[in-house]
Amino acid sequence: MKYLDEYRDSSLARPLVEALKTSVTKPLRIMEVCGSHTMAIFRNGIRSILPRGMELISGPGCPVCVTSSAHMDAFISMADEPGVRLAIFGDLFRVPGSNGSLAEASSRGAKVNIVYSPMDGLEIARKNPDEHVVFLGVGFETTTPTIAATILAAKNQQITNFTVFSTQKTMLPPMRALLDDPNLKIDGLICPGHVSSIIGSSVWEPLADEYGLACVVGGFETADLLKSLILLARQVGEGRPRVENVYPRAVSPEGNLRARQMVEEIFEPADMEWRGLGILPGSGLKIRDKYCEFDAESRFDIRLQAVEEPKGCKCGEILKGICSPRECPLFDSRCTPANPIGPCMVSSEGTCAAYYKYGRE
Repeated sequence: MKYLDEYRDSSLARPLVEALKTSVTKPLRIMEVCGSHTMAIFRNGIRSILPRGMELISGPGCPVCVTSSAHMDAFISMADEPGVRLAIFGDLFRVPGSNGSLAEASSRGAKVNIVYSPMDGLEIARKNPDEHVVFLGVGFETTTPTIAATILAAKNQQITNFTVFSTQKTMLPPMRALLDDPNLKIDGLICPGHVSSIIGSSVWEPLADEYGLACVVGGFETADLLKSLILLARQVGEGRPRVENVYPRAVSPEGNLRARQMVEEIFEPADMEWRGLGILPGSGLKIRDKYCEFDAESRFDIRLQAVEEPKGCKCGEILKGICSPRECPLFDSRCTPANPIGPCMVSSEGTCAAYYKYGRE
Protein backbone atom coordinates (compact mmCIF):
# COMPACT_ATOMS: atom_id res chain seq x y z
CA MET A 1 0.00 0.00 0.00
CA LYS A 2 3.04 2.27 0.09
CA TYR A 3 2.42 3.97 -3.22
CA LEU A 4 -1.33 4.45 -2.74
CA ASP A 5 -0.95 5.93 0.74
CA GLU A 6 1.67 8.35 -0.46
CA TYR A 7 -0.31 9.62 -3.38
CA ARG A 8 -3.59 9.91 -1.45
CA ASP A 9 -2.10 11.91 1.45
CA SER A 10 -4.29 15.00 1.96
CA SER A 11 -1.34 16.94 3.38
CA LEU A 12 0.34 16.44 0.01
CA ALA A 13 -2.77 17.44 -1.95
CA ARG A 14 -3.45 20.77 -0.19
CA PRO A 15 -0.31 22.58 -1.39
CA LEU A 16 -0.87 21.14 -4.85
CA VAL A 17 -4.35 22.65 -4.94
CA GLU A 18 -2.87 26.04 -4.00
CA ALA A 19 -0.15 25.63 -6.64
CA LEU A 20 -2.78 24.84 -9.24
CA LYS A 21 -4.63 28.08 -8.48
CA THR A 22 -1.53 30.16 -9.13
CA SER A 23 -0.49 28.16 -12.19
CA VAL A 24 -3.55 29.02 -14.26
CA THR A 25 -2.78 32.38 -15.84
CA LYS A 26 -5.05 32.18 -18.89
CA PRO A 27 -8.18 30.23 -19.91
CA LEU A 28 -7.39 26.68 -20.92
CA ARG A 29 -9.20 23.50 -21.86
CA ILE A 30 -7.64 20.18 -20.94
CA MET A 31 -8.72 16.78 -22.25
CA GLU A 32 -8.25 13.70 -20.12
CA VAL A 33 -7.90 10.97 -22.73
CA CYS A 34 -8.37 7.94 -20.50
CA GLY A 35 -11.69 6.77 -19.08
CA SER A 36 -9.95 5.74 -15.85
CA HIS A 37 -8.73 9.33 -15.51
CA THR A 38 -12.28 10.58 -16.04
CA MET A 39 -13.53 8.40 -13.21
CA ALA A 40 -10.59 9.27 -10.92
CA ILE A 41 -11.09 13.00 -11.48
CA PHE A 42 -14.77 12.75 -10.54
CA ARG A 43 -14.19 10.32 -7.66
CA ASN A 44 -11.54 12.56 -6.06
CA GLY A 45 -13.61 15.73 -6.43
CA ILE A 46 -11.02 17.45 -8.59
CA ARG A 47 -13.58 19.11 -10.85
CA SER A 48 -14.99 20.93 -7.83
CA ILE A 49 -11.65 22.61 -6.99
CA LEU A 50 -10.59 23.62 -10.48
CA PRO A 51 -9.52 27.27 -10.61
CA ARG A 52 -11.51 29.70 -12.71
CA GLY A 53 -10.47 29.50 -16.35
CA MET A 54 -9.59 25.80 -16.34
CA GLU A 55 -11.99 23.38 -18.03
CA LEU A 56 -11.73 19.60 -18.25
CA ILE A 57 -13.30 17.59 -21.06
CA SER A 58 -13.30 13.84 -21.58
CA GLY A 59 -11.83 12.05 -24.56
CA PRO A 60 -12.18 8.72 -26.40
CA GLY A 61 -10.22 6.62 -23.91
CA CYS A 62 -12.84 4.04 -22.94
CA PRO A 63 -12.43 0.91 -25.11
CA VAL A 64 -15.99 -0.28 -24.61
CA CYS A 65 -17.42 3.15 -25.45
CA VAL A 66 -15.56 3.40 -28.77
CA THR A 67 -16.59 -0.10 -29.87
CA SER A 68 -18.86 0.38 -32.87
CA SER A 69 -22.46 -0.77 -32.99
CA ALA A 70 -21.51 -2.95 -35.98
CA HIS A 71 -19.00 -4.82 -33.83
CA MET A 72 -21.52 -5.16 -31.01
CA ASP A 73 -24.00 -6.71 -33.44
CA ALA A 74 -21.30 -9.10 -34.69
CA PHE A 75 -20.49 -10.11 -31.09
CA ILE A 76 -24.15 -10.81 -30.36
CA SER A 77 -24.53 -12.77 -33.59
CA MET A 78 -21.54 -14.91 -32.64
CA ALA A 79 -23.05 -15.58 -29.21
CA ASP A 80 -26.10 -17.05 -30.91
CA GLU A 81 -23.99 -19.52 -32.96
CA PRO A 82 -24.49 -23.15 -31.85
CA GLY A 83 -21.41 -24.61 -30.18
CA VAL A 84 -19.86 -21.18 -29.55
CA ARG A 85 -19.09 -19.81 -26.10
CA LEU A 86 -17.94 -16.20 -25.68
CA ALA A 87 -15.42 -15.04 -23.09
CA ILE A 88 -15.73 -11.30 -22.42
CA PHE A 89 -14.75 -8.56 -20.00
CA GLY A 90 -17.72 -7.58 -17.83
CA ASP A 91 -18.14 -4.04 -19.16
CA LEU A 92 -19.24 -5.43 -22.50
CA PHE A 93 -22.11 -7.52 -21.16
CA ARG A 94 -24.83 -4.87 -21.13
CA VAL A 95 -23.68 -2.63 -24.00
CA PRO A 96 -26.57 -2.37 -26.45
CA GLY A 97 -26.23 -3.23 -30.13
CA SER A 98 -28.93 -2.44 -32.64
CA ASN A 99 -30.93 -5.47 -31.56
CA GLY A 100 -30.24 -6.24 -27.91
CA SER A 101 -27.12 -6.95 -25.89
CA LEU A 102 -24.96 -9.88 -24.88
CA ALA A 103 -26.89 -9.95 -21.61
CA GLU A 104 -30.11 -10.50 -23.55
CA ALA A 105 -28.42 -13.13 -25.71
CA SER A 106 -27.31 -14.89 -22.53
CA SER A 107 -30.84 -14.81 -21.15
CA ARG A 108 -32.12 -16.66 -24.22
CA GLY A 109 -29.49 -19.40 -23.88
CA ALA A 110 -26.29 -18.10 -25.46
CA LYS A 111 -23.14 -19.09 -23.62
CA VAL A 112 -21.33 -15.95 -22.42
CA ASN A 113 -18.67 -16.11 -19.70
CA ILE A 114 -17.38 -12.96 -17.99
CA VAL A 115 -13.64 -13.34 -17.41
CA TYR A 116 -10.88 -11.27 -15.84
CA SER A 117 -8.19 -12.08 -18.39
CA PRO A 118 -7.82 -13.64 -21.85
CA MET A 119 -6.05 -16.56 -20.14
CA ASP A 120 -9.31 -17.33 -18.33
CA GLY A 121 -10.92 -17.73 -21.75
CA LEU A 122 -8.17 -20.10 -22.82
CA GLU A 123 -8.70 -22.17 -19.70
CA ILE A 124 -12.44 -22.38 -20.45
CA ALA A 125 -11.56 -23.65 -23.94
CA ARG A 126 -9.22 -26.27 -22.50
CA LYS A 127 -11.97 -27.56 -20.16
CA ASN A 128 -14.66 -27.55 -22.89
CA PRO A 129 -13.13 -29.27 -25.94
CA ASP A 130 -16.57 -29.79 -27.53
CA GLU A 131 -17.18 -26.03 -27.73
CA HIS A 132 -15.42 -23.21 -29.55
CA VAL A 133 -14.46 -20.36 -27.20
CA VAL A 134 -14.13 -16.86 -28.68
CA PHE A 135 -12.49 -14.18 -26.58
CA LEU A 136 -13.70 -10.69 -27.51
CA GLY A 137 -10.57 -8.59 -27.66
CA VAL A 138 -11.85 -5.11 -26.88
CA GLY A 139 -9.19 -2.74 -25.61
CA PHE A 140 -6.22 -0.47 -26.17
CA GLU A 141 -2.47 -1.03 -25.95
CA THR A 142 -2.84 -1.87 -22.26
CA THR A 143 -4.64 -5.17 -22.84
CA THR A 144 -3.08 -6.15 -26.18
CA PRO A 145 0.05 -7.78 -24.66
CA THR A 146 -2.02 -10.15 -22.51
CA ILE A 147 -4.03 -11.18 -25.58
CA ALA A 148 -0.83 -11.74 -27.53
CA ALA A 149 0.53 -13.87 -24.67
CA THR A 150 -2.69 -15.89 -24.63
CA ILE A 151 -2.50 -16.62 -28.36
CA LEU A 152 1.11 -17.75 -27.93
CA ALA A 153 0.02 -19.99 -25.04
CA ALA A 154 -2.81 -21.45 -27.12
CA LYS A 155 -0.36 -22.26 -29.90
CA ASN A 156 2.18 -23.78 -27.53
CA GLN A 157 -0.50 -25.88 -25.79
CA GLN A 158 -2.07 -26.82 -29.15
CA ILE A 159 -5.54 -25.69 -28.05
CA THR A 160 -7.48 -25.50 -31.30
CA ASN A 161 -10.94 -24.53 -30.02
CA PHE A 162 -9.92 -21.01 -28.97
CA THR A 163 -9.93 -17.82 -31.07
CA VAL A 164 -9.85 -14.07 -30.52
CA PHE A 165 -12.17 -11.55 -32.17
CA SER A 166 -9.79 -8.60 -32.21
CA THR A 167 -11.09 -5.05 -32.13
CA GLN A 168 -7.91 -3.91 -30.39
CA LYS A 169 -7.19 -0.24 -30.98
CA THR A 170 -4.24 2.12 -30.70
CA MET A 171 -4.51 5.64 -29.29
CA LEU A 172 -2.41 7.87 -31.52
CA PRO A 173 -4.59 7.75 -34.70
CA PRO A 174 -7.79 8.89 -32.95
CA MET A 175 -5.94 11.66 -31.14
CA ARG A 176 -4.59 12.93 -34.46
CA ALA A 177 -8.11 12.73 -35.93
CA LEU A 178 -9.49 14.76 -33.03
CA LEU A 179 -6.74 17.35 -33.17
CA ASP A 180 -7.35 17.79 -36.92
CA ASP A 181 -11.01 18.57 -36.18
CA PRO A 182 -11.50 22.36 -36.03
CA ASN A 183 -14.48 21.86 -33.72
CA LEU A 184 -12.24 20.61 -30.94
CA LYS A 185 -10.47 23.38 -29.06
CA ILE A 186 -8.05 22.11 -26.43
CA ASP A 187 -4.76 23.36 -25.00
CA GLY A 188 -3.45 20.20 -23.40
CA LEU A 189 -3.76 16.49 -22.78
CA ILE A 190 -3.54 14.33 -19.70
CA CYS A 191 -2.07 11.38 -21.59
CA PRO A 192 -3.27 7.91 -20.56
CA GLY A 193 -1.10 6.33 -17.87
CA HIS A 194 -1.96 2.68 -18.48
CA VAL A 195 -1.49 2.89 -22.24
CA SER A 196 1.75 4.85 -21.79
CA SER A 197 3.14 2.15 -19.50
CA ILE A 198 3.23 -0.07 -22.61
CA ILE A 199 3.98 2.36 -25.46
CA GLY A 200 6.12 4.84 -23.47
CA SER A 201 5.83 8.56 -22.88
CA SER A 202 7.93 9.52 -25.91
CA VAL A 203 5.21 8.50 -28.39
CA TRP A 204 3.25 11.63 -27.44
CA GLU A 205 6.05 13.96 -28.52
CA PRO A 206 4.75 14.37 -32.11
CA LEU A 207 1.47 15.75 -30.71
CA ALA A 208 3.36 18.35 -28.70
CA ASP A 209 5.63 19.25 -31.61
CA GLU A 210 3.15 19.21 -34.50
CA TYR A 211 0.05 20.56 -32.76
CA GLY A 212 1.70 22.77 -30.13
CA LEU A 213 -0.14 20.79 -27.48
CA ALA A 214 0.87 20.57 -23.84
CA CYS A 215 1.10 16.89 -22.83
CA VAL A 216 1.55 15.30 -19.41
CA VAL A 217 1.44 11.56 -18.72
CA GLY A 218 -0.53 11.18 -15.50
CA GLY A 219 -1.21 8.55 -12.88
CA PHE A 220 -4.54 7.95 -11.21
CA GLU A 221 -4.22 9.21 -7.64
CA THR A 222 -5.16 12.70 -6.45
CA ALA A 223 -1.57 13.92 -6.27
CA ASP A 224 -0.84 12.52 -9.75
CA LEU A 225 -3.77 14.34 -11.28
CA LEU A 226 -3.13 17.65 -9.52
CA LYS A 227 0.52 17.57 -10.58
CA SER A 228 -0.55 16.85 -14.15
CA LEU A 229 -2.87 19.86 -14.20
CA ILE A 230 -0.24 22.13 -12.67
CA LEU A 231 2.35 21.18 -15.28
CA LEU A 232 -0.14 21.56 -18.11
CA ALA A 233 -1.16 25.03 -16.90
CA ARG A 234 2.49 26.06 -16.62
CA GLN A 235 3.30 24.76 -20.12
CA VAL A 236 0.41 26.72 -21.58
CA GLY A 237 1.30 29.82 -19.57
CA GLU A 238 4.92 29.66 -20.72
CA GLY A 239 3.92 28.94 -24.31
CA ARG A 240 6.33 25.98 -24.32
CA PRO A 241 4.37 22.77 -25.07
CA ARG A 242 6.20 19.49 -24.50
CA VAL A 243 5.75 16.04 -22.97
CA GLU A 244 6.25 15.63 -19.24
CA ASN A 245 5.77 12.48 -17.19
CA VAL A 246 4.45 12.58 -13.61
CA TYR A 247 3.89 8.80 -13.57
CA PRO A 248 7.49 7.55 -13.72
CA ARG A 249 6.77 4.74 -11.26
CA ALA A 250 4.89 3.02 -14.12
CA VAL A 251 5.87 4.81 -17.34
CA SER A 252 9.29 5.11 -18.99
CA PRO A 253 10.11 6.99 -22.20
CA GLU A 254 10.40 3.76 -24.19
CA GLY A 255 7.59 1.78 -22.51
CA ASN A 256 7.56 -1.97 -21.98
CA LEU A 257 9.80 -3.32 -24.73
CA ARG A 258 9.07 -7.01 -24.02
CA ALA A 259 5.32 -6.38 -24.24
CA ARG A 260 5.74 -4.36 -27.44
CA GLN A 261 7.79 -7.15 -29.03
CA MET A 262 5.12 -9.73 -28.18
CA VAL A 263 2.39 -7.53 -29.67
CA GLU A 264 4.49 -7.05 -32.81
CA GLU A 265 4.85 -10.83 -33.13
CA ILE A 266 1.08 -11.49 -33.06
CA PHE A 267 -0.60 -8.35 -34.43
CA GLU A 268 -0.28 -5.97 -37.37
CA PRO A 269 -1.93 -2.56 -37.95
CA ALA A 270 -5.36 -2.52 -39.58
CA ASP A 271 -8.11 -0.03 -40.32
CA MET A 272 -10.65 0.01 -37.50
CA GLU A 273 -14.09 1.53 -36.97
CA TRP A 274 -14.49 3.73 -33.88
CA ARG A 275 -17.83 4.82 -32.51
CA GLY A 276 -18.16 8.52 -33.20
CA LEU A 277 -15.00 8.71 -35.29
CA GLY A 278 -15.70 6.30 -38.14
CA ILE A 279 -13.03 4.15 -39.75
CA LEU A 280 -9.52 5.36 -38.93
CA PRO A 281 -6.67 3.98 -41.06
CA GLY A 282 -4.14 1.93 -39.14
CA SER A 283 -5.87 2.50 -35.80
CA GLY A 284 -6.61 -1.16 -35.07
CA LEU A 285 -4.68 -4.37 -34.62
CA LYS A 286 -5.48 -7.57 -36.52
CA ILE A 287 -3.97 -10.99 -35.95
CA ARG A 288 -1.18 -11.76 -38.41
CA ASP A 289 -1.72 -14.50 -41.00
CA LYS A 290 0.95 -16.55 -39.21
CA TYR A 291 -1.53 -17.01 -36.35
CA CYS A 292 -4.74 -17.03 -38.41
CA GLU A 293 -6.02 -20.21 -36.73
CA PHE A 294 -6.64 -18.03 -33.65
CA ASP A 295 -8.41 -15.26 -35.59
CA ALA A 296 -12.17 -15.57 -35.03
CA GLU A 297 -12.97 -12.99 -37.70
CA SER A 298 -11.18 -15.15 -40.27
CA ARG A 299 -12.32 -18.59 -39.07
CA PHE A 300 -15.98 -17.57 -38.86
CA ASP A 301 -15.87 -15.30 -41.95
CA ILE A 302 -17.41 -12.43 -40.02
CA ARG A 303 -18.76 -9.53 -42.13
CA LEU A 304 -19.70 -6.32 -40.36
CA GLN A 305 -23.04 -4.73 -41.26
CA ALA A 306 -23.70 -0.99 -41.32
CA VAL A 307 -25.69 0.04 -38.24
CA GLU A 308 -27.33 3.34 -37.33
CA GLU A 309 -26.66 4.78 -33.90
CA PRO A 310 -29.64 5.03 -31.50
CA LYS A 311 -31.76 8.09 -32.29
CA GLY A 312 -30.87 11.02 -30.03
CA CYS A 313 -27.80 9.34 -28.51
CA LYS A 314 -24.80 11.70 -28.28
CA CYS A 315 -22.16 9.10 -27.38
CA GLY A 316 -20.24 9.87 -30.59
CA GLU A 317 -20.03 13.61 -29.87
CA ILE A 318 -19.19 12.98 -26.22
CA LEU A 319 -16.29 10.70 -27.21
CA LYS A 320 -14.96 13.47 -29.45
CA GLY A 321 -15.04 15.98 -26.62
CA ILE A 322 -17.43 18.34 -28.40
CA CYS A 323 -20.47 17.54 -26.24
CA SER A 324 -20.89 16.84 -22.53
CA PRO A 325 -23.30 14.19 -21.22
CA ARG A 326 -25.58 16.91 -19.86
CA GLU A 327 -26.08 18.14 -23.43
CA CYS A 328 -27.46 14.75 -24.51
CA PRO A 329 -31.28 14.79 -24.53
CA LEU A 330 -31.34 11.17 -23.32
CA PHE A 331 -29.00 11.62 -20.34
CA ASP A 332 -30.63 10.82 -16.99
CA SER A 333 -34.02 10.47 -18.68
CA ARG A 334 -34.31 7.62 -21.19
CA CYS A 335 -30.64 6.71 -20.70
CA THR A 336 -29.58 5.62 -17.21
CA PRO A 337 -27.26 2.88 -15.88
CA ALA A 338 -30.33 0.67 -15.39
CA ASN A 339 -31.52 1.33 -18.94
CA PRO A 340 -28.51 2.36 -21.05
CA ILE A 341 -29.08 3.59 -24.59
CA GLY A 342 -25.40 4.12 -25.43
CA PRO A 343 -22.12 2.56 -24.26
CA CYS A 344 -20.89 5.68 -22.44
CA MET A 345 -23.58 5.04 -19.81
CA VAL A 346 -22.71 1.33 -19.41
CA SER A 347 -18.96 1.13 -19.09
CA SER A 348 -17.26 1.61 -15.73
CA GLU A 349 -14.96 4.04 -17.58
CA GLY A 350 -17.74 5.74 -19.54
CA THR A 351 -18.08 9.52 -19.42
CA CYS A 352 -21.86 9.41 -19.05
CA ALA A 353 -21.54 6.83 -16.27
CA ALA A 354 -19.09 9.14 -14.48
CA TYR A 355 -21.38 12.16 -14.83
CA TYR A 356 -24.38 10.10 -13.67
CA LYS A 357 -22.57 8.75 -10.62
CA TYR A 358 -20.65 11.86 -9.53
CA GLY A 359 -21.77 14.87 -11.55
CA ARG A 360 -25.56 14.99 -11.61
CA GLU A 361 -27.05 18.42 -10.91
